[in-house]
Amino acid sequence: MEQKLPLPPFTYETALEKIQLAEDAWNSQDPERVSKAYTIDSEWRNRDQFVNGREEIVHFLSQKWQKEKNYKLKKEYWAHTENRIAVRFEYEYQKLNGDWFRAYGNENWEFDANGLMQKRFASINDLAIKEEDRKF
Repeated sequence: MEQKLPLPPFTYETALEKIQLAEDAWNSQDPERVSKAYTIDSEWRNRDQFVNGREEIVHFLSQKWQKEKNYKLKKEYWAHTENRIAVRFEYEYQKLNGDWFRAYGNENWEFDANGLMQKRFASINDLAIKEEDRKF
């Protein structure tokens, strides 16, 4: 049986650990690595896109990171229950034309008993920034 520690039910400490693991994986910009944290049939809403299952996750992230260069993400704890975690985040990236952006958002995560994320709902807004205004 495939498991991804820590497992629910989450405590404050294990929720923080889960968030840090997610941040580290996304900052690797390795779509295969990121996809392993999700169930085979995981459901996502990312902005206006719906992504279902690991294969679509890998495709989505591969496309994302081809367009978003110098990607750097920071996730922060917002709240949790037994098998759910809410985070706020911001990340910066550079488009292929050289323009910089900072994206702000919130995610709601739901995990199965094996610690794999089965649902991810992300609301994200982008803000154009000057290179000298970068935080990361």
